[in-house]
Amino acid sequence: MTKTTIVLGAGIVGVSTAIHLQRRGRQVILVDRKAPGNGTSFGNAGLIQREGVVPYGFPQQLGVLFRYALNNRIDAHYHLKALPRQLSFLARYWWHSDAKRHQMISKAYAPLIEHSISEHDDLIEAAGAQHLIRKNGWIEVFRTAEKRDAEFSEAERLQREFGVGFDRLDTSDLARLEPDLNLGFVGGLKWKDPWSVTNPQALTASYLRYFESIGGRFIAGDANSFGKFGAGWKIATDEGPVEADEAVMALGPWAAIATRRLGYAFPLGVKRGYHMHYSAKGNAVLNNTVADTELGYLLAPMENGIRLTTGAEFAAMDAPKTPVQLDRAEKVARGVFPLGERLDPEPWMGARPCTPDMMPVIGKAPRHEGLWFAFGHAHHGLTLGPVTGRALAEQMTGEQPFVDISPYSPQRFDP
Repeated sequence: MTKTTIVLGAGIVGVSTAIHLQRRGRQVILVDRKAPGNGTSFGNAGLIQREGVVPYGFPQQLGVLFRYALNNRIDAHYHLKALPRQLSFLARYWWHSDAKRHQMISKAYAPLIEHSISEHDDLIEAAGAQHLIRKNGWIEVFRTAEKRDAEFSEAERLQREFGVGFDRLDTSDLARLEPDLNLGFVGGLKWKDPWSVTNPQALTASYLRYFESIGGRFIAGDANSFGKFGAGWKIATDEGPVEADEAVMALGPWAAIATRRLGYAFPLGVKRGYHMHYSAKGNAVLNNTVADTELGYLLAPMENGIRLTTGAEFAAMDAPKTPVQLDRAEKVARGVFPLGERLDPEPWMGARPCTPDMMPVIGKAPRHEGLWFAFGHAHHGLTLGPVTGRALAEQMTGEQPFVDISPYSPQRFDP
């Protein structure tokens, strides 16, 4: 008999997982309270980061930590009243970011990243979404020679160890690639392998349409109603109760709440982030996604305008928006590129689900039969959605996963 599977969460991870399960003979019902791709997957830099083999660590140097404590930066901001509840997560995050531990984590993390382009390519082709993809990499620009040289050295290491491709850019290269960029930089680095997405929400929606074309179903419903039902699982939806033999939780930052109701205590933190779209003044054109590395913001050419993104905000997930980082970034970015008017009625805000060891949670629930987890992808949800979906679907259907997902097992937090 065909097994029925509920996938909770219609972001890029959930939709990708649903596709791969449906391909393998499951009857999949994808459930979310929002339209697919309208949660965390909606707002990001639009990068499929093949180069991102090193996850973002917590600063270790006291001088750097002091500068962040001043709370006046673009790349990080915090709500003081939220810190007491986050101290345990932040302490563990800092501990795992020690140089030796971080290096070991990077080696365990890299296999997922290494397949990010090829796995997206499979779904892009199947979904007919090629028009949303740019295959021209992305650029980091540097304000100081010290930062430039350090990043060049790191890029050389990544090339040796992980096969990542890059080009060094001098000021004339930058002027050629981005003639409308203010050349107040000493050079840049172009990551050659990554792809960029001109509309991340539209990409997720195109994957969903493909999922439905192969027999999958999307139904609106609320994960708060999810729970055990006999030997399987049940959830209330707009089309009535849905029962299934097994279920996948791909709920992003909401996974901590949903798993807690089942008795788990995953140390899942959130990093909130903001974006805003802008027009370009006159005939100015931004050809590539460009990150002002030392200040911590990014400009990306997208269908809806030039997207300005910020770094991480440490706050309660449901706290009101405080887009101070966006305001700071806009002031700087206007001196770098001729941005025009704001195109969105208000800043978008979302929350990235983060684990203290910087690796996602992928695999079988330790204490429940027929329950599987796929969350905690932090800054790389868009990048790792299809990889996660395929590897988890293979494990669920008894195949050997094409990448070793044992380092991401939920049991590392729930032995």
